[in-house]
Amino acid sequence: MPDETPHEDRPAAAPGEGRRAVPAPSPPADSTSTDDASKDDPPKDDVPEGEPAKGGPERVAEEAKMPSGALDPEKTDKPFGERDPATGGPVERSRDEDAVKPVPPEPGAPDPAHDIEQRRREAGVDHRFPFGRPGEPLGRAHPFVFGFTAALGVITAWMLVKAATNAKSVIVMIVVAMFLAVGLNPAVERLRRIGLPRGVAVGTVFLGVLAFFAGFVASLVQPVSEQVTELRKNIPDYVTQLQNNERLAEWDKRYGLLDRAQKAVNSKGFQDGLTDTATGIGKVAINGVFQTVTILILTLYFLSSLPQIKTFFYQLAPRSRRARVALLGDEILDRIGGYVAGQFTIAFIAGLTSYIFLEIMSVKYALALALIVAVTDLIPLVGATVGAVVVCLVAFLTGTVTDGSICIAFYVIYQQVENYVVYPRVMKRTVDVQPAVTIVAALIGAALLGVVGALLAIPTAAAISLLIREVLMPRQETL
Repeated sequence: MPDETPHEDRPAAAPGEGRRAVPAPSPPADSTSTDDASKDDPPKDDVPEGEPAKGGPERVAEEAKMPSGALDPEKTDKPFGERDPATGGPVERSRDEDAVKPVPPEPGAPDPAHDIEQRRREAGVDHRFPFGRPGEPLGRAHPFVFGFTAALGVITAWMLVKAATNAKSVIVMIVVAMFLAVGLNPAVERLRRIGLPRGVAVGTVFLGVLAFFAGFVASLVQPVSEQVTELRKNIPDYVTQLQNNERLAEWDKRYGLLDRAQKAVNSKGFQDGLTDTATGIGKVAINGVFQTVTILILTLYFLSSLPQIKTFFYQLAPRSRRARVALLGDEILDRIGGYVAGQFTIAFIAGLTSYIFLEIMSVKYALALALIVAVTDLIPLVGATVGAVVVCLVAFLTGTVTDGSICIAFYVIYQQVENYVVYPRVMKRTVDVQPAVTIVAALIGAALLGVVGALLAIPTAAAISLLIREVLMPRQETL
């Protein structure tokens, strides 16, 4: 019996099952005999030789009985296996054909603001949408969506900048502590090569840093306390000398300096200002002690866990580039450690030279002054000058004019030797940065973050120069 089912209603065969291979179109032949042969020959199944062909009426009947995989129209009203998260029951979905669609307003139709039925018809109210079918969502190109997203981005950026500004002191302490940890890591690695465990090596290096700071503070306590005691004893003599001074007495008669000074000292504003100044100095001192202790503690933590920190940041790089990133990162950290070691070497040379010179000149508090020169010499560009000014001022106050003049001449000559002989040689070996780049980087860093910026500028310049030479320049050659 012939199959009377229309072609459109027949179930489609499953993919890859029961389909006859369609021969590929062959190129036109040169002779007419091949054309005639191709017309007479029926199409063959694409089966290998030696196997029976799978076809015939039985195969066609089986294909007609096989399901096509499409959804039957009778099953579309049933739920799709979804459940209500509130009740746990199945969710019934109706067909789109049964849903009431909004009716566009016709000419002469009543206003939906006054006619409730017209309002329901135009909104498409049904049991699924009792208040009408929702409209199309706003696209990303909609001005409101774009403006709202842009406003959120601006607000987020502003809040991040505000948070970074408020936490500037904390961020600076973290950066300085990490810088010190990276700089002290070469010493830890040297101790590990000897055979010490990392914990013992970190403890040894950190105790050495604490001993240096403790010795520096202890060397300053004695001269400061002696000077304060001497000043307190000599205040009456200073007052007597001022009263017996002929020039000052003449000025007092002419302008009444002593009376004005006495009124100014006894005034309430002067006393309040003096109190505020003393309070501000105390706050600055306490804040400085707190920041120093915090930096030392953070340095200890960073130094003890530096390998884990490096590994964490290296794992943030893609796997295909992680090896190269790790090699460049290790080189940058080695240069930072070399810079710190070189800076400490220069400071040690400056302190030792100053101590020998001050002992020869018999200047008081030679050890404390030499430590001041060594500590201030850690600051690039201006540190050596600050230490030299302090030493020369003390030499003038505690000695003669000749002693002060000799100190000035010595430090002028020494700074030239340090700037043009010692510093370039040490930094070229440890950091591999040109002297001009060093000066420019130190100036920019000092302008941005002051003393901390000047300290961090040179290793930052070394890292940037390494990345330019190893990453940017080879890439430029391939373009």
